[in-house]
Amino acid sequence: MAKQSWLERNKKKRDTVKKYAAIRAELKAKGDYAGLSNLPRNASPVRVVNRCSMSGRRHAYMRKFACSRLTFREAALNGLIPGITKASW
Repeated sequence: MAKQSWLERNKKKRDTVKKYAAIRAELKAKGDYAGLSNLPRNASPVRVVNRCSMSGRRHAYMRKFACSRLTFREAALNGLIPGITKASW
């Protein structure tokens, strides 16, 4: 499990991105890069990290399932993800 501080920091970044989304779009449309540089750094959507919804892990994240490979494997083997079965041939 990720530290609670990392998860809270990521939530804060998501909120900041939402708050400045309209302003960023407007400045980008105008081509005002000086204005963009005056916005907070965390207003950029690139700084938000995709994290596993269950464990908070950020590496080996699977977008389709919104979880890491470890959590995905565990959930799939327990039958918690519909339509996913272990391969056998």
